[in-house]
Amino acid sequence: MNIGPESMISIFLGIGLAASAGFRVFLPLFALSLAAFSGFWELNGEWAWIGSLPALITLGVAMLVEIFAYFIPWVDNLLDSIAIPLAGIAGTAAMVSSVAGLDPVTTWALAIIAGGGSATIIKGANAAGRLTSSATTGGLANPVVSVVETGTAVAVSTASILVPPIAAILVIIILVITFRIYRKLRPRKKNSG
Repeated sequence: MNIGPESMISIFLGIGLAASAGFRVFLPLFALSLAAFSGFWELNGEWAWIGSLPALITLGVAMLVEIFAYFIPWVDNLLDSIAIPLAGIAGTAAMVSSVAGLDPVTTWALAIIAGGGSATIIKGANAAGRLTSSATTGGLANPVVSVVETGTAVAVSTASILVPPIAAILVIIILVITFRIYRKLRPRKKNSG
């Protein structure tokens, strides 16, 4: 299989938006909708509806509700419990709707593994971090965590649309940081003997 430059750029876009879905489910979908609506990015045929005015409005309202809801301590923890599977779905949708020039099997495999997988990993790590913040600060630090997550989602979504290769690099950095934090936080097994 020969992947051309257009396909690579679309893969980088999809990965960046999928990772952003791990921070905020609706923000990257809104960004993709806005880019498609304005003619900045062309979506795959069946997914062109994401660039429609009704989708843009719906995703914009959902994004604003999600962002503001994450600023309410304890509500944010509840949102995380439903957002983990939603992030996987949003990451998959972002990837499959934006990848161009690949056969359907490859597109869907990338969408599920790279798109849904990266979104779910990042959302799971964020949810664990928020629970830790809630437990150690009584939820007082959660709005700060929300600002960082929303800012990261905005930065990665913007980079994904404007400079997709930079977004792919940001995703790799985010995944490395997530893995390192996970390794530090996970309980260590004690040797018996």
